Amino acid sequence: MVQEDPELQIWWKELREVGHGDKKDEPWWPKMQTREELIESFTIIIWLASAFHAAVNFGQYAYGGYSQNYPTGSRRFMPEKGTPEYTELANNPEKAFLKTITPQLICLQVMTVVETLSQQSSEEVYLGTREDNWTIDEEPLSYFKAFHDRLAEIEDEITSMNEDGKWKNRVGPVKVPYTLLFPSGEVGLPGKGIPNSISI
Repeated sequence: MVQEDPELQIWWKELREVGHGDKKDEPWWPKMQTREELIESFTIIIWLASAFHAAVNFGQYAYGGYSQNYPTGSRRFMPEKGTPEYTELANNPEKAFLKTITPQLICLQVMTVVETLSQQSSEEVYLGTREDNWTIDEEPLSYFKAFHDRLAEIEDEITSMNEDGKWKNRVGPVKVPYTLLFPSGEVGLPGKGIPNSISI
């Protein structure tokens, strides 16, 4: 069935040869001849365009929004021993650091861009949610409900792990719970939520 679907084969050819033209001849591409290859390929694409992107993107502002955590550039190289810059670094590391990192105006511009890219809109559609009446077919509705319910269980599992003292990376001194892979989200900078798609 998969190999005989002309639309699917044209899409797969375009994905490989146009979307990834530089890698089109690599031997690791699935041939897209079997149902298993289709499922694996779709799973990878859905993962990259939803949960992976959310985990990488929506945590940017919490970390990168503070320029000392993530300077966007350096105005000078690490000083070498015997230079005046090295002496300054040894005697006053904070002053040397501030002379090295990005200037305030550029920091502000970068913070604004990172904040904007990390925002979630009021129109966001999250993984496991759909508009009402998207289908009346009972079979896909039941599968989708099972998928939605499993995502809710995953969110509960993440919450339990956040509350478990053995996970030091989640309950350390600053008490910052891990929420990036929460399926549900909210408007603004919640640091959580897996949108159904990438919008960049």
